[in-house]
Amino acid sequence: MNIVWLGHGSFRIEIGDQVLLIDPWINGNPMMEGHDAKAAIAGATHILVTHGHFDHSTDIVEISQSTGAPVSAIFELAKKLFSLGAVEGHAFGKGGTITLGNVAATLVPATHSSSMEVDGQATYMGAETGFILRGEGHTIYISGDTGIMADMEWIGDYYKPNIGILSAGGYFTMDMSGAAYVAKRYFDFKTLIPCHYRTFELLEQSADGLARALPEVDVIEPQVMQAITL
Repeated sequence: MNIVWLGHGSFRIEIGDQVLLIDPWINGNPMMEGHDAKAAIAGATHILVTHGHFDHSTDIVEISQSTGAPVSAIFELAKKLFSLGAVEGHAFGKGGTITLGNVAATLVPATHSSSMEVDGQATYMGAETGFILRGEGHTIYISGDTGIMADMEWIGDYYKPNIGILSAGGYFTMDMSGAAYVAKRYFDFKTLIPCHYRTFELLEQSADGLARALPEVDVIEPQVMQAITL
């Protein structure tokens, strides 16, 4: 399995027979400048979207159309993306699980907000979410944009993810200290990858503190377009 950071909250996850794009933000993403955008999305089999904010949804329709990859997200967001021309995948709800080849993807809660600009106005796009991915003997928790929430207790207990991808930049989401707290209290990660940081000056720029707080966890600071093989 390869986990490839596309900067910010965007990932390419090569797992089982799937190439999954999670919130792929390419155009205007400062972290992707100078990198091969075509390689980032090549061979995509499915696109999963956590919520509607521009830094997660701007490129979804274009990437879906160019790759032929279906899009799946919470009901309201998925339906809007389909109406804009995205290839139809699943418009499902929290707690729901979809099967993508030999990979299972489950929609789980987050605490944030979700909207898209429609006709010049911010429009509600259903609840913000995260994902649980299961394949190749791994269970991955992708938090999406979120603060600390009590739901993490049952997510950790019920799904028992061994890999965490946590938003940790602060300001819009929990920060590194918050990510360390939830990793200690709610989860038993073997590997932890922070995201939604370094993109802008107001976000945290290093995960050194996260690594120091979790000496028994393999905290990996991702580098854009460099595969983390697990």
